[in-house]
Amino acid sequence: MIPPWLSSLASIGMAIGPPLVYLDQTVSMIKKKDATGFSRDICAVLLLANIARCFFWLGEHFEFALLVQSLLMILCQVILLYICVLYRPRITPENLGTSSRPLSFWQWPTYSQHIEFLAGFIVFLTILVLIFGRVDAFIWLLGFFALGLESTLPLPQFFRLQKSLYGFRMSTLVGWVGGDSFKTVYFFAQGSPLQFKICAIFQLSVDIAIIVQRLVYGNAPPPSILEEGDDLEQALALSEE
Repeated sequence: MIPPWLSSLASIGMAIGPPLVYLDQTVSMIKKKDATGFSRDICAVLLLANIARCFFWLGEHFEFALLVQSLLMILCQVILLYICVLYRPRITPENLGTSSRPLSFWQWPTYSQHIEFLAGFIVFLTILVLIFGRVDAFIWLLGFFALGLESTLPLPQFFRLQKSLYGFRMSTLVGWVGGDSFKTVYFFAQGSPLQFKICAIFQLSVDIAIIVQRLVYGNAPPPSILEEGDDLEQALALSEE
């Protein structure tokens, strides 16, 4: 039996800990005025997952601390997204017009386009909840969508084409591993819904894979960064032709 004071302390840590993981990464990008090395897709995953988790809470009232965590994470990632767009590298798909994604998803040139998409996503989930909110199967699937999507959080970083973790703060990686380890234990101790437990285990496994990636490749600047000074003007000139 967990003492009440320890359970309360764990809930507070669970609510505010994950958003704080990105504080050092944010400060680093502001100081360098460069978002190189940090995948903006991380913001997409966290924003979509936590918005969906808030709607999941309407159908299944899990721990209030986890709802607070989602609200704080949404606020944190909206700010981080702005910084990523503001200080994105000059050679990017949106700058060169070379995005291979359908509708250039999440590679739009302006911050407002990202916010408009998020607003549309909220409206879409609102309509679904109003129609199917009392259907247990829908709530169950919504929970798996929210938690399953969040569990893919480390994948954009893991599958980056550059074989280097250059620009990705070690403090963020340590925060991921420590936070995911803590929340996995927390979910089992608090008897959280099954979706939380399964997805937490998967996410922790990917964190460990990134640690292996860090040990193998290190964090030296990849060739594309070293050559950027020579190729930048030529690439931008070609994009304008």
